[in-house]
Amino acid sequence: MSNILFIGAGRMAEAMFSRLLAQPKRLFKTIYISNNTSKTHLAHLAERYDVQPVTNWTDVVDDVDAIILATPPSTQPEQLRTLSPLIRNQIIITIAAGIGPSILENHLPEGTATAWIMPNTAAEIGASMSLYTFGKHVNASQKTLTENILAAIGTYEELPEEAIHNLTALTGSAPAFVYEFVLQLENAATSYGISPTQARKLVVAMLHGSASLLAKTNDPVALRDAVTTPGGATAAGLQSLADHQFGDMLTKAIEAVNAHAKARKN
Repeated sequence: MSNILFIGAGRMAEAMFSRLLAQPKRLFKTIYISNNTSKTHLAHLAERYDVQPVTNWTDVVDDVDAIILATPPSTQPEQLRTLSPLIRNQIIITIAAGIGPSILENHLPEGTATAWIMPNTAAEIGASMSLYTFGKHVNASQKTLTENILAAIGTYEELPEEAIHNLTALTGSAPAFVYEFVLQLENAATSYGISPTQARKLVVAMLHGSASLLAKTNDPVALRDAVTTPGGATAAGLQSLADHQFGDMLTKAIEAVNAHAKARKN
């Protein structure tokens, strides 16, 4: 059975290893976790989960088959420099925005197996929509290992590296846009005199039902049109969104995310 090391133990790393541990069949013998910023946080995670905290992750590199870089993009070049002389046959997987396999390969020895996974925060409930791609030197067993990790956290889709650069905003950051949409609907609801608790109930239930119906039918145009009577109230609301460039605003938000991610900032 394989061992795995997480370099970085923040929210996404925790979401991933907690889901790995929740699988009916254990995928990894030992899950090592490392976090340079807070030893207290490491101790807390070790109390909560069946993981092995390590103070110096370089001490266990030889013992693992997969290494997940779960740290901010700006920190990863330095980590790759430290990791490079320690590589044997491990697969190196980054979950950082803007860092694809070609970048990993440029920092690591020739022939190193690499992969890029872009999950989202729904990984913590096994509902992430994750994008992924492999480098040039990944063997069949390493691909299976990576896809087992992906299956533990939700749905996944393999795409070319450049496509993931362009779609990071859609699957990784757009959930934040959805939550902002929820907050603005709640603000509108409370302006009509209901409590924040009632507003939250109404909006979350509406969103859940709408998303469930969309998952069932897979036809947003038909669903939108089913709600919209020509010349009716919903049509007036949609026209207001169009008049205020709702589509353009989303496009610009996606472009902003992509530009920031490609600059490999935090």
